[in-house]
Amino acid sequence: MKFRCERDVLVDGLATAGRAVSSRGGALPVLSGLRVHLEGDQLRLTGSDLDLTITVDLMVAGDTDGEIVIPAKLALDIVKALEPGAVLIETEGDEAKISGGRSEFSVNLIPAEEFPQLSAPAADSVTLSAAEFSEGLRQVVSAASTDDSRPILTGVLLAAEGTGLRLVSTDSYRLAVRDLPGATVLDEGQTVLVPSRALNEVVRALGSADSLTLVLGEREASFVIDGIRLTTRLIDGDFPNYRGLIPQSQPNRLTIGRAPLIDAVRRVKLMAREATPVRLTMRDGSVELVAITQDIGQAHEELDATYTGTELTVAFNPEYLLTGLEVTPGDEISLETVDSLKPALLRSTENANFLYLLMPVRVS
Repeated sequence: MKFRCERDVLVDGLATAGRAVSSRGGALPVLSGLRVHLEGDQLRLTGSDLDLTITVDLMVAGDTDGEIVIPAKLALDIVKALEPGAVLIETEGDEAKISGGRSEFSVNLIPAEEFPQLSAPAADSVTLSAAEFSEGLRQVVSAASTDDSRPILTGVLLAAEGTGLRLVSTDSYRLAVRDLPGATVLDEGQTVLVPSRALNEVVRALGSADSLTLVLGEREASFVIDGIRLTTRLIDGDFPNYRGLIPQSQPNRLTIGRAPLIDAVRRVKLMAREATPVRLTMRDGSVELVAITQDIGQAHEELDATYTGTELTVAFNPEYLLTGLEVTPGDEISLETVDSLKPALLRSTENANFLYLLMPVRVS
């Protein structure tokens, strides 16, 4: 194998494919490598941990076709360190020579025949708006669990909803629901559960793309964005009945500017150490934020707001509250509550396509 490629283009490709490379101890040694396949001027980089596979197609100046598996992190570190300009990669026996400028490296290869044969799902595809899908993913993936002992909650539910698509995630402390009207992806009643880790990579890959292609198989899903394909195994299991968690009537409603409340939560949470919640006391005309940490100190801040209902103090995990405020669209939000223990509903007053449900923290 022999080819030339601009350093920055190769760095981007190696970094993108490398994000799927396994970092788990005990994984197959070959999964620490990237498969590099050259045919003509078409270079394909593939990284995988068997759950997530990322392939990147690049146009290069090809000389000699071939296929190798090269240590992913080492290859990226070497190419990054080279001077800007063309990078030459060629193989000699069981080594790859990487050179650029006046620098040259020899890297021992991993036997290519050990790299698993990976297939993408073969099914009908749909094309979606990249901007809308990316925004929807950003709003929901943060509410998915990172606890692998509860794999169902580490995924994002994609469900047919009316004439569109609904994205849902929960870690049992919060719930995020985003509707994408008109995005016809699934048949009525059909759902799939996609790992949030894969969807985070989809968001990164979308960048400034205009569209993406989604291919849903029985056990896998592929997202194709320009020259990048991300293929992930779907999570097998039943997602919780999230509809039953969403309160149908909330007697108390706080309406406030989103930006001022974000700034206030950020300030007050400076005193919310060691799992200390931030308390919101809502009354007619204002909301007061308080954080008190024993032996450290306390913070108070009051904001003008519109409030209907009985005066109420409710406490939240400040990080979860802040995340919800940051992903809720619009300039004005409403926080709807029943009492200090039942889930609170956060949503935009201007956009009905997103809601964020947050469990309060019990305080004495």
